[in-house]
Amino acid sequence: MARQQSRYVIVGGSAAGMAAAQAIRERDPRGVITVLSEEADEPYFRPLIPFLVSGKKQAGEMTLAGCGPYTGADIHVRTGARVASVDAAGRSVALEDGSRHGYEKILFATGSRPHVPPDIEGTRAEGVFAMRTLADARRMALRIDRTDHAVMLGGGLLNLKAAFALLERGVKVTLAVYSPEVLSQLMEPDDATLIRKALDAAGLSILTGVAATGIVSDATGVTGVALDNGHTLACQMVCIGKGVRPNVEFLAGSGVRVAGGIVADRYAAASLPGTYAAGDVAVTRDPVTGAPVMTALWTNAVEMGRCAGLNMAGTPTAYGGTFGILNATQVADEPFVAMGVVHTAGGDYEIHRKATATTFRKLVFDAAGRRLVGGVFVGDITNAGLYRTVIRERMDVTAVKRQIIDHTLHYGHFMP
Repeated sequence: MARQQSRYVIVGGSAAGMAAAQAIRERDPRGVITVLSEEADEPYFRPLIPFLVSGKKQAGEMTLAGCGPYTGADIHVRTGARVASVDAAGRSVALEDGSRHGYEKILFATGSRPHVPPDIEGTRAEGVFAMRTLADARRMALRIDRTDHAVMLGGGLLNLKAAFALLERGVKVTLAVYSPEVLSQLMEPDDATLIRKALDAAGLSILTGVAATGIVSDATGVTGVALDNGHTLACQMVCIGKGVRPNVEFLAGSGVRVAGGIVADRYAAASLPGTYAAGDVAVTRDPVTGAPVMTALWTNAVEMGRCAGLNMAGTPTAYGGTFGILNATQVADEPFVAMGVVHTAGGDYEIHRKATATTFRKLVFDAAGRRLVGGVFVGDITNAGLYRTVIRERMDVTAVKRQIIDHTLHYGHFMP
């Protein structure tokens, strides 16, 4: 007798969800895989959406289907399908349109949404954006013709990328951040000196130590941003980048354990049989500190989603954990990597810094000096992947510590 086809449902069609679908198809050629995505667009590479604003790419160039690791066949993706509730006992989900989907195994990969601080008045005005989706980027691009000046609230990476997309379109951009420096979640103020210089040279205006109290608007939309220093910046566009919140509201009453996000074990399994979680919405463990962590990073989502898919398809696979901080990118043509423990003020760490006119490096060891626990590299990111492995695997680096400090470490140092 032929084996009955397994039924998999994946809630969320971004990095984690599609990576899981691909992994399932590799291990189970016959299983029925349904991806339920609330967005109207087919799954796409979310990190590329600033290029829609800059005009460098069109939406069709960002699609996931058939690209790189997303080549799985016979994966049914249903767009505009928002899950309203989960019946874990009956193993089914209810959609907002009233339809239901049964499942044997389900992955929650619903990601996160932008956090819009409730204490900022006027955030519903036309011309206020929190760029997270392709639809957000489209609306932002449409307003550029009416925008001479845009104000970005928050100095995180996504806002910086949106800022440069606008600069490339000839829009004046001011970044207003409450922290003493940009990228405060990824590095300490002194670590960002080279990046700040590059941002200044690129024409980005930056105000630090200020916060928005309200957004001023009229019938045309945004006309300004009121700051807590008493000043108002005249502008026609505002982009809010104040962090994200996991999408978990649909799980109310389901019995799936939520503690901020969906709690997942080292096999990406959630608290009920047949349930899994991956990506921004999942709470995992930081391999360095052991603390619960959620992170909105594409590469982590892909890795975690693939792990979840393999386990759903019956191939036990442990997830190595999610760095609380792990980012490798570039802004203003300045490449940088930040990973592991990077905020060291008040902590018990051994720290080594080296700065030149074009590079900066900070290496963070534990108090005993035997384990590398974090690092920041700006300008020269050579062998960053090797340092990531050393940190994640919690290696005793006593024998190669001098090479790490001198930045001469290479893979040969770990060969027998």
